[in-house]
Amino acid sequence: MQDTAAAITPDVVASHGLKPDEYQRLLEILGREPSFTELGIFSVMWSEHCSYKSSRVWLKTLPTTGKQVIQGPGENAGIVDLGDGDCAVFKMESHNHPSYIEPYQGAATGVGGIMRDVFTMGARPVANLNALRFGAPEHHKTRHLVDGVVSGIGGYGNCVGVPTVGGEVNFDAGYNNNILVNAMCVGLARTDKIFYSAAKGVGLPVVYVGSKTGRDGIHGATMASAEFDDKSDEKRPTVQVGDPFTEKLLIEACLELMAMDVIIAIQDMGAAGLTSSTSEMADKGEVGIELNLDHVPQREEGMTAYEMMLSESQERMLMILKPGSEPKAEAIFVKWGLDFAVIGKTTDTGRMIITHKGKVEADLPVPVLANSAPMYERPWVATVPPQPILPEWVPAPNAVLGALTSLMGSPALCSRRWIWQQYDHMVMGDTIGRPGGDAAVVRIHGTIKGLAATCDVTPRYVAADPAMGTKQAVVETWRNLIAVGADPLAITDNMNFANPERPEIMGQFVGSCQGMAEACKALDYPVVSGNVSLYNETNGVGIPPTPAIGGVGLIPDTSKIADIALKREGDLLLVIGDERGWLGQSLYQQMVAGKLEGAPPPVDLQDEIKAGRLVRSLIREGAVSAVHDLSDGGLLVGLAEMALSGDMGIELYPYTGKLPAHAIWFGEDQGRYILSVTPQRAEEVLERARLLELPARIVGRAGGQSITLKGESELALANLRSAHEAWLPGYMSAPHTN
Repeated sequence: MQDTAAAITPDVVASHGLKPDEYQRLLEILGREPSFTELGIFSVMWSEHCSYKSSRVWLKTLPTTGKQVIQGPGENAGIVDLGDGDCAVFKMESHNHPSYIEPYQGAATGVGGIMRDVFTMGARPVANLNALRFGAPEHHKTRHLVDGVVSGIGGYGNCVGVPTVGGEVNFDAGYNNNILVNAMCVGLARTDKIFYSAAKGVGLPVVYVGSKTGRDGIHGATMASAEFDDKSDEKRPTVQVGDPFTEKLLIEACLELMAMDVIIAIQDMGAAGLTSSTSEMADKGEVGIELNLDHVPQREEGMTAYEMMLSESQERMLMILKPGSEPKAEAIFVKWGLDFAVIGKTTDTGRMIITHKGKVEADLPVPVLANSAPMYERPWVATVPPQPILPEWVPAPNAVLGALTSLMGSPALCSRRWIWQQYDHMVMGDTIGRPGGDAAVVRIHGTIKGLAATCDVTPRYVAADPAMGTKQAVVETWRNLIAVGADPLAITDNMNFANPERPEIMGQFVGSCQGMAEACKALDYPVVSGNVSLYNETNGVGIPPTPAIGGVGLIPDTSKIADIALKREGDLLLVIGDERGWLGQSLYQQMVAGKLEGAPPPVDLQDEIKAGRLVRSLIREGAVSAVHDLSDGGLLVGLAEMALSGDMGIELYPYTGKLPAHAIWFGEDQGRYILSVTPQRAEEVLERARLLELPARIVGRAGGQSITLKGESELALANLRSAHEAWLPGYMSAPHTN
């Protein structure tokens, strides 16, 4: 229990994550010393996690509007128009620090929190995705963390009944002591039934619904805004505990009440719990708010005002209702077995006044509380990108197909089936594109339309060149959506970086924002929501810069979509896009040379647009039977993935150009797609590409049960599949050590 009468010493201030100059700023704002509860309230509102004090100045440079955008950043989630009165609500958020400390609950509550951000806007969640980064396989904690995180994601999402349809998983020593767990949720709503968080009106009831408040998660936002050290395990009590069954009840109860037109405002109690939800709702509505914490449902004895205001207990929502509607609303939540309590009212004072047991514990001006966090323009030093390397500088393999087998069986490219088989990706009955393809596809229930969703980033590219690497991450999600036949609409992002107080790290963040802005503007692919996670480092060692991008697109007719599986014997396989044999920062270079050198592959945004429009047109015309965009591992890996997905072999045509053959097979040049077309249509497709000044050529023919290349031993699909499928289950079945 916190001692609310404790003296506020410099050590107490420091333990709340406030620097001396920040505390001095607080004293000047208030004109007095804060109470202990007020100190706690300001500490979470001024935390990096809640205030974005190091990143706001750069986030403002991102494009956030467009004809398709209904709601951009600033609400619980972003919203894009899908036509016919439908809209998609989506966001991505991090639960990195909690997942490292307590992997199951950290990951589970990350999933629960992002779903609440979506359904609080009036949307029913229809798809979950995740982007996971773990340490090197040989690190003593990695197996334990993978097991816990995957179990937590599956355990929560499966119980709630929302399909987990896609994601990505990386292993890299840069995440040994600070893993990343980024959760994304997409929901569907009607455009005339969107709910916002502004508490507009005076004398309105403030209503608490959901689970009871406990002591879990206190200072979670502060913990997420600080780097780790050797004592990080001691922060375990700051990790929230989730209950997916309660979340499911909460979704249904909220959606039922939303249909009754009695909610004025609604907000998830996420980071900073009651503190952030009340202050943000009051500020957006330009009102004051009075809370009587005696009425807050509590699951533990003797909780203080400080603990209740800072608790991050899960499955809780705050609502502002129309006066007189409380009995009707309460009946719904009681029916669903959830707590319902009127804990306060809105006022015209512009102040947040919190009482507990007859005592005023906090009396603060709402605009100051919500908007007074410092905004830093931190010093930054731009990352100097390395020079490009020539393909000839990376040695050729003894056998191209042998190198392919090694890559496909490595931790970087092996099958993630062991992971996604633990997720229910078919629940709700609307999943069309399952995990393993370029993008997941979910039917918009009761229509012929579909939603496509994906997430991606290549951290090794971003580390070498933050601007180009982030530009590549944006266009990679754009290509993923194009490859299934979707119109890319907008992105959400999760900016995971180390300590922004180091100029070189802040330089990575700045470069990343610049690359994102350039790509999003060119592609008309705005940023509508997102999250920034900083201080991802332990004992001064930071993670690789990892700006995860989540993309959402619209498929007008789900009968006209594509996937990566080869389907027709005799189809010709065409590659569209420029081939320069780019081996800098490639997986092939890492495998054969044991290092990553040179500049990452460049992105030509105008060529991306031309190629994307052509590919999408061909899909909708029914001219292609399979499509795959090229990324990690290059052309040969992409072809192998198509072969394995369709259980059909490929006769590869030898490369006869001027570049080294292995650079063509494994180079990671951007802006490229593989298309499977009939021989009768191949020349037409090649000609259409030529008219757009896009390089295109035939690289092979589908058929058989092997991958063959002249001059090499054939590679049986069965052997390639064994290598591809074996690593992860084998790794996870080994004894855990932690």
